[in-house]
Amino acid sequence: MWFRNASCRVLIAMLCFTQLLTERPSVAQDGGGNTLRVVMHADLRVLDPVLSSTYIVRDHGYMVYDTLFAMDEAMKIRPQMVESWDTSADTLVTTIRLRQGLAWHDGTPVTAQDCIASLKRWSARDPLGQRLALSLQEYRVRDDRAFEIVLREPFGALLEALAKPSGTVPFMMPRRVAETDPFQQISDFTGSGPFIFNKAEWRPGDKVVYVKNHDYKPRQEPASGLAGGKVVSLDRVEWISMPSQATQVNALLRGEIDMIENVPHDLLSYIAQDNGVMLIEPGSSMQYIFRMNWLQPPFDNQKIRQAVFAALRQQDYLEAAIGNPKYWHTCKAIFTCGTPLASDAGNDSVLEGDSKRAAELLREAGYDGTPVVLLQPVDLDILARLAPIAKAQLERAGFKVEVRAMDWQSLVSRIQNKGPPSNGGWNAYVTALSQMDVLNPLASAYLLASCEKAHMGWPCSPAMEELRDSYARATEIDEKRRIAEAIQLLNASIVVEIPLGEFFPVAAVRSNVARLFPSPAMPVFWGIEKK
Repeated sequence: MWFRNASCRVLIAMLCFTQLLTERPSVAQDGGGNTLRVVMHADLRVLDPVLSSTYIVRDHGYMVYDTLFAMDEAMKIRPQMVESWDTSADTLVTTIRLRQGLAWHDGTPVTAQDCIASLKRWSARDPLGQRLALSLQEYRVRDDRAFEIVLREPFGALLEALAKPSGTVPFMMPRRVAETDPFQQISDFTGSGPFIFNKAEWRPGDKVVYVKNHDYKPRQEPASGLAGGKVVSLDRVEWISMPSQATQVNALLRGEIDMIENVPHDLLSYIAQDNGVMLIEPGSSMQYIFRMNWLQPPFDNQKIRQAVFAALRQQDYLEAAIGNPKYWHTCKAIFTCGTPLASDAGNDSVLEGDSKRAAELLREAGYDGTPVVLLQPVDLDILARLAPIAKAQLERAGFKVEVRAMDWQSLVSRIQNKGPPSNGGWNAYVTALSQMDVLNPLASAYLLASCEKAHMGWPCSPAMEELRDSYARATEIDEKRRIAEAIQLLNASIVVEIPLGEFFPVAAVRSNVARLFPSPAMPVFWGIEKK
């Protein structure tokens, strides 16, 4: 296969590098010398971080909004907008007091009422927020800066919920905005975060502009990850859209942009030769996941889903998409390797490309040749090569597979369709999630198994939901590990998700950019200076 042929990979990289020498992008030089120009991993089309859990919308959220609590680079939870908090002896009442001086971009003060409305809207969409809502009795306002979270039963993951770092993040919004229907996009983008979104200059497919919030009051302690003092030295940040990766790299080498969030791994060696550019490796990984649609044949059949688990082989995806083994490793733990909940339980005999065992399971299931419509995002390098590999592995086991190529935004829209593939629906796709999104059974949206209320794919398992509920009540790490292992064992049987290994994305910045406080998992733009 082409992706296992080293000489082919070198040839492709050489062709890309030749293109770098001939392409010269045109980058608008707006702003002054203290403007940071960045090519992000995707174009920003949606501006509501509750309506969309895509990473580019999350990244937009961290520019404009702030959070009650945040996770530092050691993955410890720290207060952010919060001055103090206290929990009652029975753990049912947590009182939160906001820091003094917090203000929205329009100058009005941040209040307890704003935060309560924000939490209500967030919890209507986010799996962890939904689980919090099940344990919630009420929110009570103490005064303009303080409120209580009153539970009807213990919820051991309360702070983890309030500090949820990725996916659908509990960003705080003004009450007038937060009272928008959670299934409708907001039209007011006022936040209290370190940057202000410049709507007048937003041109989808071209540029997004943020300007410094001069009235933002950062915490006094040093920044760490997503927590601490968000000190902004930049006057302006521009997200520049450049679909061509060769154009991106050429623009970086010429100094026409300052940063690329995700550099194609094939081109890292060429960029590293330029003394004017630095490579930045994150402290946490990303996980590839194969996701199936339980509502439509053939994956409405449990045994056919098990056949997929047997047919897939992790290493092929990692070699094809990433290449250099320095930046990837196989890992059968659904909560990722090297974390407190990591385990191979239930997965030790799968993910090795056992097409013979997969074919046996298909015969036992009575597979009738129903085509698997597999979606392929062609505009994201980190994902574009995965669907053809899955197609080859599944076809060796006896599946019939049809790959549908599209851009990422079209894929995100299509996977919300619950109908059959013949009517714009789908059967499967491969995606990548930050380690921050799969650290435990409550954070992972793909483990939500509440039938048609679940994340796209709509798995339906009361047993999985009972285990997640047990995890929510657990307070001791040993108990959490036991429940997490039981969840992984159940997943091996019913197949809610399939982990396809882990990789490390790499960013590149010009050497005149000082990145002082890198986040472990995502780009943040406070703590950055341009020399």
